[in-house]
This record gives sequence, structure tokens and C-alpha cells, in this order.
Amino acid sequence: MTKVAVFGANGQLGQTLQNQAHNQIESYEFFNKEEADITNRDQIHKIFSNNSFKYCINCAAYTNVDGAEQNKDIAFKINSEGVNNLSEICKKHNVILIHISTDYVFEGKATLPYKTTDKPNPINQYGKSKLDGECHVQKQLEKYYIIRTSWLYSPYGKNFVKTILSKVKEDIDLKITTEEEGTPTSCIDLSNFIISIIEKGDVPYGIYNFSAKGSTNWYLFAVEVARNVFPNNVSKISPTSSYKTLANRPKYSVLNLEKTELIYQNLKDWKESLKTVIQEIKKDAVL
Repeated sequence: MTKVAVFGANGQLGQTLQNQAHNQIESYEFFNKEEADITNRDQIHKIFSNNSFKYCINCAAYTNVDGAEQNKDIAFKINSEGVNNLSEICKKHNVILIHISTDYVFEGKATLPYKTTDKPNPINQYGKSKLDGECHVQKQLEKYYIIRTSWLYSPYGKNFVKTILSKVKEDIDLKITTEEEGTPTSCIDLSNFIISIIEKGDVPYGIYNFSAKGSTNWYLFAVEVARNVFPNNVSKISPTSSYKTLANRPKYSVLNLEKTELIYQNLKDWKESLKTVIQEIKKDAVL
């Protein structure tokens, strides 16, 4: 039986993977930060020494984009040093690493979707720390998948979709930026893609982009979220072009999916995926 280690089990992607993987033939073992901190090399080494994993999925990350500006050392410790630890240990134990990265490795000045071969140039500390992590993976390993994804949301944890639903339910007036264009990506879709790589077993190693199809901005994303649950409250959401944040953010971070579509034919439009996640949120929340 193929054994798979998943780090970052308490995050929204980790939780989604737990839900999506429970019916799989492969044996998945999930580790939260308390059980396995990727910045603790000895702890991770012990886990690998006591198991015979074939794959390691790294969902562990520092993802607070504004927080990374003030806590640069923490962001780099987790997103760079921690990933280096995993890469070294995966190499030692001959384990295939599946590492989750971000559209924020790009500067956002493009006018066409970013290809995996385009040169990264992050404009904030979060993006820089994630790019550092990518470099460690590529330096240490030959057997790896780096998956760059964007604007993740899910039924779990804190994310944009759940925040908008909460605010709209409370009838709060919202101003949402139109400045950034990208693609909302469901953790359910991303989890299914990751699982498919493991199931196939012969997907060429390297960097892949993964998102839903299409693109939007945060304002139109928020409107679509509200329309699905509180259509009468959509007018509470208004667009703004000036929204100050601590970290610079790429104005355009749409990802080119041509390489991904060669190995995976189940990509969905972002609006379709949003409906699926909202249905799951509805099961667990009074909306």
C-alpha cells in the first residue's frame, strides 16, 4: 500500500485533504503542527525513520501575507527553512515531495496568465519566502511536484469566502478592491488534483500551476459569494480601487493551466467550484 505523509493537517488545505482522501486506496497519515513542526528537523526525521512513506504532501505554511511584512523571520523559518528540512529528509528517505506554493511568487505585471516557466519576481515577503522554499525543493530533490495555486478557499478555517458570508449575513456594508485580478481556487479541487497525481503514479516531476478556470477580481468574487446565499444583500458590497494593505500584492496573478491540462482534465470554472464549497459550508453553518 502506498503511504502518504501530509504536513499542515490543521490548515484549510490539510483539512480538505483529510475529507477527500478518506476513501482512497492509498494510506494517508496527517500531521498537525503540534505533532510535526517542519521547522523541527529532528522531529520530522524521526517520523520518516519510523515510517515508509512514498509521498510527502507539504501543506504547512505561513500564509498571512500582511503578517509576513512584520514577521519576516517567522515567514522564512516556516516557508523556507522548514521546506528545506522536508526536502533534505525526503531525499534521504527517497520520498516524493508534493509542495504547495503560490501565485505570489510573481510580481503581477503580466497581461497574460503566468506559465510555470516564467521568471518569478515576488514583491512581498510572503512571496519571497515561498520562492525560497521552491528553490530548496529544486536544489535538494529530483523527485518533486511544486504546485503553484491562487486565492485558496474552503469550508474550513478562515478564508475570504467564509468572511464575506459572515459579513453579508450581518448586513454590513463592504468595500472590496477591484485592483487585483486572479483566480479563486477551491481546496476541494486542489485536493482532488493532488490525489490524482498520487493515484496515477507516472506524472512527470516538476512545477505545475493549479487553479480553477477563468479569472475575476476580489470585488466580483465577493459579489458572487453573496449572490449564492444572500442575493438580496449583494448591494451591500461596493467596489473600491484604493484599498491599502501592509504588503504589496500582485495586480495580476492569473496562472496558465496548459501544462496542467495535459495531465488532468477535471478543471472547473471558478463559479462552479464556488457553489460546491458553499454547499459544504451550508451543511455546517446556519446561513
